[in-house]
Amino acid sequence: MGRYVIRRLLQMIPVFIGSTFLIFFMVYALGDPVAALFGDKAPDPATAARIRKDLYLDQPLWKQYLHYMGQIFQGDFGTAFNGQSVTDLMATAFPVTLRLTVVAIVIEIVVGITLGVVSGLRRGKSVDTSLLVLTLIVISVPTFVTGYLLQYLFGVEWGWVRPTVSPDAPFGELILPGIVLALVSLAYVTRLSRTSIAENVKADYVRTATAKGLPRRRVITRHLLRNSLIPVVTFIGTDIGALMGGAIVTERIFNIHGVGYQLYQGILRNNSPTVVGFVTILVIVFLMANLIVDLLYAVLDPRIRYA
Repeated sequence: MGRYVIRRLLQMIPVFIGSTFLIFFMVYALGDPVAALFGDKAPDPATAARIRKDLYLDQPLWKQYLHYMGQIFQGDFGTAFNGQSVTDLMATAFPVTLRLTVVAIVIEIVVGITLGVVSGLRRGKSVDTSLLVLTLIVISVPTFVTGYLLQYLFGVEWGWVRPTVSPDAPFGELILPGIVLALVSLAYVTRLSRTSIAENVKADYVRTATAKGLPRRRVITRHLLRNSLIPVVTFIGTDIGALMGGAIVTERIFNIHGVGYQLYQGILRNNSPTVVGFVTILVIVFLMANLIVDLLYAVLDPRIRYA
């Protein structure tokens, strides 16, 4: 196991370098960030040249990338065009989005797997059909429609929760945004769990456990569910990074100043250091989530071992 972890960590290095260079190249190739600072006004050539030199934009792209990577390894993600450090923006945005992601992940794991087990054990019955139709509807409805609808009903019409989240973003206020963020992923988790349970319920090890006289609950939780969770864990692992980076719509609806909000502002204002810095952290999140998922395989299925 130790050698496998070391090998995977070494494999992450070229993936990280390739991903960050591609992101760096695409963001800085979209347009001139210095020109975006002045809006519709034409910048003074001398002033524009001085700003480019200060931001290291007068160098070739590969030199800019090497300079940027050198700053990252020193803990410096650069400075946004408004003069604020990107590291300070991360310190305020990532904890908020992390709390929102935790709420969404817990909801999709608990509710999604529970519904998937119920549907898989009753395959072909009315409960199974109803859940399949319900999950299809959830997948088909865009997030911004679901978000505005739940915000209006629970926040405005019934007054059960705050329509918008306060700047501190405590867990209690993030439940409704977490539900909105988790709905689509929850539907996929339900379908994956249902399919995996329905396939494994007739497996030999399940029949053997039942024939030995084990209680039905223990057969389902210790044998059937444990071996059926591998595709679900794979999806949830990759979904963690997607939730943290894809919460732009949800954070805009509920006025949450997290990663999605900062990315939206950075793209809107062509603030390249902010966009590149935040996406770099998200790349690391994706890589670590995939490593944890691979290690969980051996925990869920004892037949899986790493040489």
